[in-house]
Amino acid sequence: MSLLCDLQINLNREFTFFVNQDVILEYSGLLRKMIKQSNKKKRNHKNSRITIEIPDFPGGSDGFDLVSRFCYSNGGGISINVSNVSILYCSSVFFEMTEKLCSSNLVLQTEKFLEGMFYWSWNDVILCLKSCEQVFLHADSYGLVDKLVFGVLGKIAQNSDIGHVFTSSSPSSSASASASSQSDSDKRSTSRSFSCRASNEWWFDDMSILGPKIIEKLIKNLGAYDNNNNSLVLTRFLLHYLKTNLQNKSNNKLEYSGLADTAVKGVIFAAKTAFSCRKIFWVLRVLSGFSISKESRIGLERVIGEMLDQATLDDLLIPAGGKREKGFYDVDLVIRLLKVFVRVCNTEEDQNLRMRRIGKLIDKYLREISPDQNLKVSKFLEVGESLPDSARDWFDGLYRAIDIYLESHPDLSSEDRTKLCRCLNYKKLTLETCKQLAKNPKIPPNIAVQALKSQQLSNETPPHSREDKIKVNKMRNSRKYLEEKPILVHFKGFEISDKFEDDLRMNLERNKQWNQVMDSSEKVCKEKKSELVSRLVRHGHTHSSSNFPRLC
Repeated sequence: MSLLCDLQINLNREFTFFVNQDVILEYSGLLRKMIKQSNKKKRNHKNSRITIEIPDFPGGSDGFDLVSRFCYSNGGGISINVSNVSILYCSSVFFEMTEKLCSSNLVLQTEKFLEGMFYWSWNDVILCLKSCEQVFLHADSYGLVDKLVFGVLGKIAQNSDIGHVFTSSSPSSSASASASSQSDSDKRSTSRSFSCRASNEWWFDDMSILGPKIIEKLIKNLGAYDNNNNSLVLTRFLLHYLKTNLQNKSNNKLEYSGLADTAVKGVIFAAKTAFSCRKIFWVLRVLSGFSISKESRIGLERVIGEMLDQATLDDLLIPAGGKREKGFYDVDLVIRLLKVFVRVCNTEEDQNLRMRRIGKLIDKYLREISPDQNLKVSKFLEVGESLPDSARDWFDGLYRAIDIYLESHPDLSSEDRTKLCRCLNYKKLTLETCKQLAKNPKIPPNIAVQALKSQQLSNETPPHSREDKIKVNKMRNSRKYLEEKPILVHFKGFEISDKFEDDLRMNLERNKQWNQVMDSSEKVCKEKKSELVSRLVRHGHTHSSSNFPRLC
């Protein structure tokens, strides 16, 4: 090895470079200090070579290669561009390549290049920010990340109608002001041609290629990180960004937890005006893939629970994460949401409509999840009993869910079958459903007897409230009720013999259909009327038929 390479540099405990001291020390203040402080006993006396350890050089071997070429070419030999300026800037600052050592040193050249950032194209700014990820810690500590973030914000404000989004943060305001101070010709030369320029979301896809640390820095510079997020545009961007990166399995999801919490805070802030119930369910599904805080999860569930009656069955069918032994669907989540909904509804005056709507939804949900072999009886009951009886006009839907569950779990003990039926209100079963329950071999006999007895008592008990009376009257006026109840026909003006009355009763018992009963009674009336007319004529009465007593 030639003695011209009299300096050995061990870089990041991975790479070794042999360089000439005089060439490198002409540009690097740090290496000058390190060589002066080095112990002369460490010299290799055979070739008088000095060894220096540099454990945390930014950019690794690529960065050192660029710096050494700059030194060996007397301040030239490399082309500074948007792809390498981040590495060159961090490397030059790390090596203290300042003007004190020589004019037009590398720090000065990279700074001059970065000063033209606001004249770059949108793609150039994004590409430069992307390259910062290789040297993020150094770029952040040297202020380079902040400079590039301000450049991005300036481009967004310049090409969008959302300048007001940035007014809450002074750094972004200055960036926006710098961008707006450009002349019209500068703007034409630096503006990107956007196909959806009028939209506030044209930049979402381009920014989604950046790492979470860069995005976190951008949100912090806007003063909207975590609890301070009240911007709908930023919230939508974060949701888009997190959804895009959720599919990448190589990403460390813990790095995205802060951004996920920030997105949750924005959703909670604008939930009632900007997000539907289905959209918030989608948010919950997406953010469940990241490690959001317990506080954020509770807040998101509270928002969903308050508008749960607007949900659909598909919204509730959220797959359970983790082990399948707990069930295919996340039933615990639905139980928590129902508790929130019931608590909110209990404080409202007009809650009947919302309660009935959620009652129908939960009955559908139970019928859907009942075939799950891992669904425990206790979980089924917890969902079924989460709503008050007022949420269901009839319990027929809940009975059908129980029937499906019993069909799908044939090995249940008699005790579990009995326990499963405790969520039913037998008095609110229709007569037809109650008959089905009594004939169902999967239902324990004591339950069937109890249901029939409750049904009988409910029919005999007179209604108390005005609403109950209206329901009973409607039911009694229905065709089904008239067909099932016997009708007694009374005649005005004469007495019916016991034999005739017995015959009529037998006839009514045989024929329960209303039309047949009416036909029979009408025929009897005509016969009796003719018989009465004959009697009156024989006794000399000549009154008109209009004076005869009315029959029926």
